Amino acid sequence: MRTIDIVIVTGASKGIGFELLQQLEEKGKKVIGVARSILAEADHFISVDFAELNQLENIFSKIIDEHKEEAASFTLINNAGTVEPIGLIGAVSAKELTRAVSINLTAPMILSNLFIQKLEQFPGTKKIMNISSGAGRKVYEGWGAYCTTKAGLDHFSRVVATEQANVKHPVKIVSIAPGIIDTGMQETIRGSGETAFPLLDQFIDYKEQGMLSSPEETARNLIAFLEKADYGKMGPIVDIRDY
Repeated sequence: MRTIDIVIVTGASKGIGFELLQQLEEKGKKVIGVARSILAEADHFISVDFAELNQLENIFSKIIDEHKEEAASFTLINNAGTVEPIGLIGAVSAKELTRAVSINLTAPMILSNLFIQKLEQFPGTKKIMNISSGAGRKVYEGWGAYCTTKAGLDHFSRVVATEQANVKHPVKIVSIAPGIIDTGMQETIRGSGETAFPLLDQFIDYKEQGMLSSPEETARNLIAFLEKADYGKMGPIVDIRDY
């Protein structure tokens, strides 16, 4: 009997990923957390480096196969991401650029592709939530990799939404910007230096003026949006601050 809601959360060891894992579990969901760092207190957690793309299909295939018979629904939250390298183009390394593209864009594409493929005939509810950024919709000097990969994630979500509109058991997909959140990523930004990131003072002000949302609040808002009856129907590109 299909009774369990399965949620896969990437980047679940810290920040909003960790809060999503905890809050979804409190709602009775079976949450599989996936991240480089293992959480000892999590019931279902798998260690994965999202820059190591060749391991992703096997690991995620097993997750889906193990739960396909019991699941009433499947949700994939592509949350893992990196803001690094921070620096003007011409001053960053090829290795760091490659890693950023792998984590922020290629990995979510691979996982979404596999999710859709493995669950093609699954009749229950299927959702993908891609955690994007306003940086994918606006230019920030020093964030060439981050802006580009988040813009790519947005456009990938548009393509998938268009394709899924024509299938029997569609996956509902949204790429959502969660706002500016007080996480380790913001600490990395504030420690980057003005030469690498000309808008540094602006982001320091966000922290000092209390303009950053907490991971707890952000996760709560994302889950509320995920649970909307019209999820996916308002279009694949969303900013949480509009809701």
